[in-house]
Amino acid sequence: MSAAAIDLLPREISNPDTQWSLGTFGAIAEFSRAPDEPVRLSQTPEAVSAVTARGGIALKPHPAIRPFASEGITRTGWNQRVALCLPRDDCAMHQRIALTEIGPDHEAPREEDRNCVLFDLGFGALQIDCCIRIDDHSLAARLREHAGRAVFEPGNPAMAMILAANPHRVFISRLGRIEVYQPIPPPLGKSPEGPHTHVLPRLLQSRRTHPATEPVPQGWIPCAHLYPPHPARDGLGEARPFYATHHHAFQRMMAACGDPAALATKRRVVDAVLAGEPPTAVAGDRHGRISVRIALRQMKSQGHASAALSAWLASFDAAAPDEADDDAALQNEG
Repeated sequence: MSAAAIDLLPREISNPDTQWSLGTFGAIAEFSRAPDEPVRLSQTPEAVSAVTARGGIALKPHPAIRPFASEGITRTGWNQRVALCLPRDDCAMHQRIALTEIGPDHEAPREEDRNCVLFDLGFGALQIDCCIRIDDHSLAARLREHAGRAVFEPGNPAMAMILAANPHRVFISRLGRIEVYQPIPPPLGKSPEGPHTHVLPRLLQSRRTHPATEPVPQGWIPCAHLYPPHPARDGLGEARPFYATHHHAFQRMMAACGDPAALATKRRVVDAVLAGEPPTAVAGDRHGRISVRIALRQMKSQGHASAALSAWLASFDAAAPDEADDDAALQNEG
């Protein structure tokens, strides 16, 4: 396990402002909690966990884990995240393609859930098993009748049964799990605040492991993500006054476990703007261009104002194509 990962999980699991996700492209579980929400925290050599009445997360310090910090462009600002990655050969889960009964969930964080029955929904994803946990014996018996069938198969009633029953959703990777206890909203309803899941069958069909906009190192697969507090947005994504402490904290994460080229690009841009230099071409690929735009937006958010910054923004960001993260497409609960 890398030096950057040694204290990352226990430190961030105890921070109520850090949010989490675990999933694949097209199916994701998210965990967050309010600062004043009752929570049971646990830290052992085997795992760190946080469990509330709305959901839970438990993560294992896998010896091969590699945290990778990155930033992405959004329509009006930027996002930030740390991908918890494993080598492709180490990340693979069961990749079941049909509804499958697994049995009692002995690894559930809460003791009262350990005799409930897990069913894998059979999404076939590389690094994630997307499951439900059933505590109703009658429902479990009815779902067994449809085991071996794809849940999205025409005429299969299993998904309708699941949506009506609102079971716990349990998404599991080699790094741990996120559980969601809150009800599934109706098809046109809004996902609840706090723990929830998104499932989009169309995106699952792509068999991608993560959005193309996320610059994960080649050969590594993101098996979970953490989202440290953002300097310009609150936990619900609403704009707020710039919080320099959060900004500097994440830039330190970028320096410790991010892409050195992205960090170097940002530093060159900031130095040029502070020196009053006119906009100049910045060599690089798509991710390099995004780094330029993020650096400029961060300077603006910090209150920096100058003719040089205005010129750079006009040159690089005023009419730039939107390259927002594909995760924004995940709007439907599953």
